[in-house]
Amino acid sequence: MSGWGKNNPDQAPKKYWSLDEAKGKLETYCAYQERSQWEVRRKLYEKGIKGDDAEELIAEMIGTDFLNEERFARAFARGKFRIKHWGRLRITRELKMRDISPRLIQYGLSEIDPEEYYDTLLTQAEKKWEKTLEKDPYKKRYKVIQYLMSRGFEQDLVQEAVSGLQ
Repeated sequence: MSGWGKNNPDQAPKKYWSLDEAKGKLETYCAYQERSQWEVRRKLYEKGIKGDDAEELIAEMIGTDFLNEERFARAFARGKFRIKHWGRLRITRELKMRDISPRLIQYGLSEIDPEEYYDTLLTQAEKKWEKTLEKDPYKKRYKVIQYLMSRGFEQDLVQEAVSGLQ
């Protein structure tokens, strides 16, 4: 953590929101990109709004459809798969961390086309295989498998993809 605030007396202290201000700020926050209730709750806590006031604001955001957990799960899964090339296991883990229900996680994962998923896995495996400078083929294979599994791909699919590279 930086000590910048300690050495700069002109730095403004952390700004808290009033309830009226919070509603407008939350609408902007949720309109910018899909958010989960967990993220909104965390943002409100950070800005000094806790307990019943936070829950009322969240209920209001759900009522006006600024917050929708299913829409969030679908957008999150689509985006993390297509942009960051994460596997289903990593996406599931991240959605669980955001308190998304298992049913909504399944809806989110349904956004991923199985053929596109396997093609992405093969592409990632080939890229990592080319970049890995290891001479020993067993160690190289191990490193590629570990990498792909850390990206959240299932072990059986990873084994199948890597076996096709040798």
